[in-house]
Amino acid sequence: MALMHRPFDDLAGFDTEDLLTEGQVAILPAAHPLASHDQLTRAEVENVPDLPIARWPRLDGTYPDGPGPEVRTQSQLAQLVALGRTLLVIPASSRAWQWPEHVAVPVADAPPVTTVLASAPGNRTRDVAALVRTAAGLGVTDRGATAAP
Repeated sequence: MALMHRPFDDLAGFDTEDLLTEGQVAILPAAHPLASHDQLTRAEVENVPDLPIARWPRLDGTYPDGPGPEVRTQSQLAQLVALGRTLLVIPASSRAWQWPEHVAVPVADAPPVTTVLASAPGNRTRDVAALVRTAAGLGVTDRGATAAP
């Protein structure tokens, strides 16, 4: 069992149960001029010269090209945002780890993200089925999120 996110994770070969669909927010340094906006667009957050988007390692350990800092942990990323070195775009519910030095601004045209419970195909033991029913029944609807039907 794994919690995964559509459209970011490759769900091919898994049985999935949709749990939550939500919008995305940009996490910015509180002092940055974009932090005062009510909402942003993808174009506005993808090309901010003084806040290049952080780069995560690929599966092989190499980093994609780009000007953003190389990160490996959420703690490192949070520190870099607080220091005014980067920004990120994440599902709205992920802002729970937001620091006082951060501001979350909705990204109006970012694709919705669906959190799914994924399992190996045909792995529906009684315990797995109970977990899926419980997770699907949580019905989170906070912060612009909607429970999956």
